[in-house]
Amino acid sequence: MEIKLLSGALGAEIKGIDLKDTSDENFKKINNLLLEHKVIFFRDQPLTTEEHIALGEKFGPLELHAYVKGKESHPEILRIIKGVDEKNQWGENWHSDVSYNQKPTKATILKSIKIPPVGGDTCFSNMELAWETLDENIKNKISNKKAIHSSLGADSFIEKFKQMNGNENKKYKEYSNEHPIVRTHPETGKKILFVNWTFTKNIIGLNQDESDKILKQIFEHQARLDLTCRFTWTENAVAIWDNRSVIHYAISDFYPGRGLGHERIMERVAVEGDQPF
Repeated sequence: MEIKLLSGALGAEIKGIDLKDTSDENFKKINNLLLEHKVIFFRDQPLTTEEHIALGEKFGPLELHAYVKGKESHPEILRIIKGVDEKNQWGENWHSDVSYNQKPTKATILKSIKIPPVGGDTCFSNMELAWETLDENIKNKISNKKAIHSSLGADSFIEKFKQMNGNENKKYKEYSNEHPIVRTHPETGKKILFVNWTFTKNIIGLNQDESDKILKQIFEHQARLDLTCRFTWTENAVAIWDNRSVIHYAISDFYPGRGLGHERIMERVAVEGDQPF
């Protein structure tokens, strides 16, 4: 096995592991790598739909998305498409997958099907490190507080989402839940800064102005480059991230206005998590 670190903060590209092998021994290696590096990447892994699902099920029960319908034959698989003429794409802002769920996603497994010749990287930020390096004054203000996470998101997120490929006829209900701003990782015991720019609306117990001010400071801190890594996709690459410990950002820098209109197709499996504490 060969491990190549992507940055000093998090992320590793792994060679020498076959993701089709769902034996307990192989899964233990994968899970240990995930807990250590927070997000791990594998190239040249042409998983079938069934193999993709089988890998996800090793981590736990698979979840169905609140908004987006999965594939007809396999509803656990979401096919994420950015059309040639679309400017926006899913995930083009810092977020933790479905943090508005009562049990937010434990781990996400994303496989590339078709990628643009340039652009479309994904960035990840380490939220354990974000908590460790957060200003002490802010830590003291938020350490025992909760925040509200909403499926309709902050700012104009949902309005963009409604226009994206495959979502024209969806009905948008709000799902929201309260979660600790600082959660504890159930496997490692590490503290995690658990808010994100896309879905976190306000801090409970603070007036909106103070909440907005503190969240803005936190969001800017979370996006610090020294907390991040960046992955350039190739076809049949697979990313597995610990959704409890990271936030991520899908860069939409390949759109018609720049003469870079290209289709991007990914397939996603998500593992049901636990209720943050």
